[in-house]
Amino acid sequence: MPTTGPDDEARTLPAGTTPDALRTPCLLLDEARVRANVDRMRGHLTRLGVAFRPHLKTAKSLDVARIAMTTPAGPAMVSTLREAEYFAGGGVRDMIYGVGIAPTKLARVSAIRAAGVDLAIILDSLEQADAVAAHARGGGDALPVLIEVDADGHRSGVAPTDTATLLAIGRRLTAGGATVRGVLLHAGDSYALTDPAALAAAAEAERAAAVTAADALRAAGLPCPVVSVGSTPTARYARDLAGITEVRAGVFMFGDLYQAGVGSVAVEDIALSVLATVIGHQRARGRIITDAGWMAMSRDRGTAKQAVDQGYGVVCDLSGRPYRDLIVADANQEHGIVALRPGSGAALPELPVGSRVRILPNHACATGAQHDCYHVLDGGGRVGAVWPRIRGW
Repeated sequence: MPTTGPDDEARTLPAGTTPDALRTPCLLLDEARVRANVDRMRGHLTRLGVAFRPHLKTAKSLDVARIAMTTPAGPAMVSTLREAEYFAGGGVRDMIYGVGIAPTKLARVSAIRAAGVDLAIILDSLEQADAVAAHARGGGDALPVLIEVDADGHRSGVAPTDTATLLAIGRRLTAGGATVRGVLLHAGDSYALTDPAALAAAAEAERAAAVTAADALRAAGLPCPVVSVGSTPTARYARDLAGITEVRAGVFMFGDLYQAGVGSVAVEDIALSVLATVIGHQRARGRIITDAGWMAMSRDRGTAKQAVDQGYGVVCDLSGRPYRDLIVADANQEHGIVALRPGSGAALPELPVGSRVRILPNHACATGAQHDCYHVLDGGGRVGAVWPRIRGW
């Protein structure tokens, strides 16, 4: 299975390369922070007595997956079948494809499963259930299915109180030769919260909805061995997970400014940054220009909805320490416009042309998607490795 690899320059980096020797813009990853973030989450969920299924949609990297997963074979969650194929090629055998299944993708799912991968799918409608049942009957693949349940009205799923639809889906799957593996929920509305008490309440609402749906399936004689919930905020703030078998989360591994605004991570835990070079100044306007525009950072402006608007990212020195109130205030395709946050009393740092800076992203998933590899920083701040990451669907 082909993978997208790092560029030619990255492949030939000598050992111990320092960030100031890299081509820019490029993606930096602090390995120690990734490991600390994973250890913190894993310890939290272990104390709550549930299994951890890392979501790999942010990382899209086998090297990161091996840090996050509890075994080399998984479990894991993916957001594209391209990811499923890539991670299967790296030995991952236990995966959930976490996007509602399109009937045209079922043959591809079965091809992955035929290679010895336990790849489960999710759905939330009778139409999807009928398509899966027909595929199972026609191909002899008893596809494992998790029925998606709506935790909070955010996006997808059967309402947890809509027992009639939930049971009808389960019965059609079973009658068609597919396997009902359980229920799956994602509390997406938690991303709009910031108060710890509200986040804990969202985690409890997610748990309660999951257990309600699971109990309904079991009471009707349908199987429900897996009760899966997850988002970075609810995973972080959950206090009781009785009745839950596993928790999924992904962006916490890297962290980003949006999650810092929610309170799911601290700014100092953010492991991902974009390395950029200063290429000019507009001194009369208090601006510094870098070579990392929205093609390097992404157009994500999610923090504009939060209490603190971080522009297109927070600007740091080469050690990763943020300059006071310095953000990427605007961006063109290949130009980042760096300035002090409006109303700041800080002084603009002296950053001559050729200076290097690191920029913390608003959204790790979106920024990562602009790059094909991570330049991995070791404990001494040097590039200890280059890890490829994939793209596509």
